[in-house]
Amino acid sequence: MTAPVLIFDSGVGGLSVLAPIRALLPGLAIVYAADNAGFPYGTKSEAEIAARVPALLGRLVERYRPVLAVIACNTASTIALAHVRAALDLPVVGTVPAIKPAAEQSLTRVIGVLGTAATVRQPYVDRLSAEFAGDCLVLRHGSSRLVELAEARLAGEKVTAADVAPELAGLLDQPGGDRIDTVVLACTHFPLLATELAAASPRLLHFVDGGAGIARRVAHLLGPMAAPAPPIAGRAVFTRADAHVDALAGALKSFGLASVEIL
Repeated sequence: MTAPVLIFDSGVGGLSVLAPIRALLPGLAIVYAADNAGFPYGTKSEAEIAARVPALLGRLVERYRPVLAVIACNTASTIALAHVRAALDLPVVGTVPAIKPAAEQSLTRVIGVLGTAATVRQPYVDRLSAEFAGDCLVLRHGSSRLVELAEARLAGEKVTAADVAPELAGLLDQPGGDRIDTVVLACTHFPLLATELAAASPRLLHFVDGGAGIARRVAHLLGPMAAPAPPIAGRAVFTRADAHVDALAGALKSFGLASVEIL
């Protein structure tokens, strides 16, 4: 297929969604768009995100003419997905906190949701918890620091278990947190720190995210257009040129994004 799939995030967190999509559908043309001029979303108000995301995606769709768009950002999805779908005339896949699979595998019936502050306070998370984890205690913790650490790690900086441990403790140290056995990584940045989070865990924890499910949804929506083909290079688009973008060049290439453009 020639029309690309657009994958959108505020930063590089959406690469954790790009990876399973490329693994399942290596022949897709990919445009990965990062709104680094608006980064981070997790500390912004709902009104700011609801206004900014549909407008920016409209510009991206007009320029790149994708066949499908993926909002690879939990914060943007939980706040602006309905606005984006109303504004765009193409399929839009959102990112849903993986509470359902977490509840299906939890033995202790205590689940942690680790996301940005903007995501974990959304009524959408309440609804998911009520629908899919009604018999579970669902504890939440919002962390902007993990977003920063994921960005730093992909830019080549050293990030250790000790760096992420305080953020994980914010979840595990809550009343009932000692019984958590499954943690939902409800920010697409956080799977990029899976190794460090596992190393920082005081006991065996199962970390779940929605990346694989999003890939399957994309394949379903594309249907015959998603037929296997040789891998092709994608391109990354940023909303601002800066030194951080330059530092990400190696990581972007490792995810199959061979070129960088500024919107």
